[in-house]
This record gives sequence, structure tokens and C-alpha cells, in this order.
Amino acid sequence: MATRAQDQELIAQVADEHGVVAVKSTGAGDQNWELIGHVIPSFGWHPWFSHHLYDDGNGISQKDKAAHYRAILTPIPEDPSFLDSLPEPRPISHFLVETENRLQRYPLALVGEIGLDRSFRIPNAWGSEEADSRDASVTPGGREGRRLSPHRVRIEHQKFVLMAQLRLAGVMQRAVSVHGVQAHGVVFETLQETWYGWERESVSKRMRRKKALEEAQGSDDEYGDVEMSDDTPKPFPPRICLHSYSGPPEPLRQYFDPAVPADIYFSFSSAVNFSTQSTKAVQVIKAVPADRLLIESDLHLAGDEMDRRLEQIARVICELRGWPLDEGVRRLGENWRRFTFG
Repeated sequence: MATRAQDQELIAQVADEHGVVAVKSTGAGDQNWELIGHVIPSFGWHPWFSHHLYDDGNGISQKDKAAHYRAILTPIPEDPSFLDSLPEPRPISHFLVETENRLQRYPLALVGEIGLDRSFRIPNAWGSEEADSRDASVTPGGREGRRLSPHRVRIEHQKFVLMAQLRLAGVMQRAVSVHGVQAHGVVFETLQETWYGWERESVSKRMRRKKALEEAQGSDDEYGDVEMSDDTPKPFPPRICLHSYSGPPEPLRQYFDPAVPADIYFSFSSAVNFSTQSTKAVQVIKAVPADRLLIESDLHLAGDEMDRRLEQIARVICELRGWPLDEGVRRLGENWRRFTFG
């Protein structure tokens, strides 16, 4: 799952070598497809790096670096050395075009990790000793143990970057993985904006009024109402996962309102949700509908530790839901396939 400039192409390389592809089987019919491979790629720009992008929607081809960071960071940075240490901002339109091309190249790819985070702070510049001792095997661009500055990215800018990616996911009809920390209300409001006017109940009522009006006026529309297919581009993603969800159980009602036109999933990890004794996570896991539960490792690496963490959270969820382990693993697997492939 991509997060910033340095790992987008790395994800593509892994997908080229290990990616899942759909291969037509020997049977007849449209349903005879076999999935082979091991990795579903996901391309997105994480909120921790949202300050690296700027809005070029007004025809701004090049952004003044210092002016950009002063406008979107809080408190406003005044230290010239700190400003110099930040990367040159990229126009968001370039990133969106690159991401759309990758989504077309990988038809099963998702969009993520994207989202909002009020808690994170931007790392300070590398000190000379830190730079000399840096692990060259780690993909550059992350924190890598650096001390944190007092500066955060304004939520308005984070929301701008998130909205752009949600719209792209809607156009491409791809599922998304959403990060939300200390911003659960704003995350829902942002998602709600994308489907405003497309709510299931409001659309149904509008269509009934339209049909009644046409009948009253004697409409000669020989084709009648045309219902859109599920893969029709829309302004919102078809499936949304709130990953390692750390919010309270009360907001679940709004996500599972019958009017919400997207399918909402919640995933949990031992690394985040059970790193401490959390009664809140227990309450949420018990409250989420059984067919919308997902698990994850939430680690930056694959291998034995990832597998151990996945087994750990699977066992926790099965115990909390009262499922036999084999039944729970089957349920969670079915949920993942439905979230990923639709």
C-alpha cells in the first residue's frame, strides 16, 4: 500500500512480480475466471505526507516552496532551515494522473492509504549524525526515528488531498482504505460530501417524484428510466474501509444508515487496536455487522510477523463474536474478497 512519492513505483514493481490477476478458465460463461498471484496493490497519498502536494487547479504550474508550507502548516514555520529541509511540493494534478494510469494498468488495484490525521507532526530536518547512521535499506521519505517538529498540516489541506483521491476512486470505481486519527467526525463529513445527492433513499424518492410528474404530463419518453450499472463512474468510492478504526462505537449508526450508497467496512489490527487494553475496540468489534469486519496487520513489512499478527487479531475477533475459529476465518475471508473485488 503506497503512502508517498518514494513508494508508488515500488508498489507497482511488487504488483508486476507478485500481483493477483484474473485469468479466464476453460469453462464457458462470464463467471469462469480464476485469480492467480499473491498481492493486491494499492496506490494513494497518506495524510502524513499531504503537505508534499499543492493545489494547481488555478493554473499554478509552480508553487513557491516557502509560501506553500507557510500556508498549510500550523503553527506557521518561520525557521528558514526547517523550510529548506522540506521537499519541493508537487502539483496534485500530476499525482492524480500518475495514479489513474496505475489504476488502469492494475485493474484490481485499490486506492490507499488515504485519510485525515490531526495528531501527526512533521519530522525535523536530518541532523548530520542521523543522516550518517540512516539505514539505506529503508525506503526514503519516512520519519525514520527523527525528532518531531511542532508543525502539523492544517486539516483543510489534508481534506483537499483526501477529496481528490476519493473522487478518483469513484471515477475508477475502486475500493479505498481510509486512515483516520483524532478526526473521526471530519472523516465521515468528508465521505458524506462525496455521496451528497446520491443517497439511496433520496434518489429513490426523487425518481418516484420524476415518474409521477412524467405520468401526469403524459411523458413520451419511450425508453423510460435507465438504471445505472454498479460500475458507472460516481463521485464516491463503491467500498470504503476505515482501517485500524480507533473511534468509538456511536458513529457506526451513521455509516450504516440505509441511505449511504457506499459499502462501509471496518478493519482492526493487534498493532493499533490492541496495543493497550482497549474496551473501546471490543465494543466496536461487537457492534460492527458481521459482514463488514476486516482484519489487517497494519505493519510496514510482510513475512512471519505479519502472519502472526493476522492470526492474533483473527483469534481476538472470533472470540469476541463467539465464532468457532474455522467459521470466523471463513467469514473474514469472504468479507475481504467482497471488499476487494465487489
